[in-house]
Amino acid sequence: MSNIVDFENVSLAGLESSPVSKTLAGLRANESRYYKNKYNHDFTVSPAAKSKDTLDYVNKILQNERDIKILSKALETSNFIVENIKIAYVFYESGLSINVMYSINDPKKRAVGFKLSEGMDVPKELEVKFKFAKQKSKLAGIIRGSFFVIKGEY
Repeated sequence: MSNIVDFENVSLAGLESSPVSKTLAGLRANESRYYKNKYNHDFTVSPAAKSKDTLDYVNKILQNERDIKILSKALETSNFIVENIKIAYVFYESGLSINVMYSINDPKKRAVGFKLSEGMDVPKELEVKFKFAKQKSKLAGIIRGSFFVIKGEY
């Protein structure tokens, strides 16, 4: 069962086990607001335990492209298509959010993004490979983000 993420009344539902649940919920709400404003799309999430296909898809790209295996427990996922872009999200207990933006028509517009909730450390599996830029959000505080371009076909 998927739930629409409300970005006006931020909820911790589904993220309660995270030590940074408040800022992770803000990060999730920030993503929801972005997709509503840019694409008029309702951002929905499902429990990771019930969305194995999305989790496997993201894990396959991370493994094949950069030999990355995320150690934190996945809590929620999202998977949808807007304007011929296949988008997948995974929100982790550590406070990490990973998104895959995969343009169906344009191989030059395919990337994996990482966002770190305020209050979390950079995960060991990412700290050597990526530098993180800071961004301010009313909903999530300070978000640190990084990305890489996808080269393969998925």
